[in-house]
Amino acid sequence: MKSYRTLASASLAFGGLILIGMGFYFALLRPSLLPEDARYIGKSAAQIQLALPGLSGWLGHVFGVLGGYMAATGLLTVYVAATSFRAGTRGARSVVAVAGLLSIGWMAIENFLISSDFKWLLAAFTLPWMIALTLDLLTSSGRVGEAESRKDTHEIDTISKEAAIE
Repeated sequence: MKSYRTLASASLAFGGLILIGMGFYFALLRPSLLPEDARYIGKSAAQIQLALPGLSGWLGHVFGVLGGYMAATGLLTVYVAATSFRAGTRGARSVVAVAGLLSIGWMAIENFLISSDFKWLLAAFTLPWMIALTLDLLTSSGRVGEAESRKDTHEIDTISKEAAIE
């Protein structure tokens, strides 16, 4: 069972690393306006710049802050994955589920709502969270561990019988 809990923790930590990477992208690399932003607004990037000349500079600051929050959320996720989630601390699964839904989960949902070019990529970024939560749930309910326990018990019985024969 420990191997499944370790796998769940590693999957969650990977989800945290994804958030850290997204944070750095938003803070340092993301353009103020993507083609999909202009498409959603219904104006060309040039029209938007002409109507709101300070928008790009302001959005640069907004995305810098947003990126910082993403990276911080990712860092905290990695820490929780390595500590309380891995240890199976009471309440850790619930906190991870809500945090995942409010962070990468909500971002993926919103990107589907606006028909973003990145919606499937963001949906894929939710997979490590879902895998981690599923493995943790199965591990704590005993379902994953039952097969291992039966196998271990069978191996012990086999070894005992072989020892008795000798």
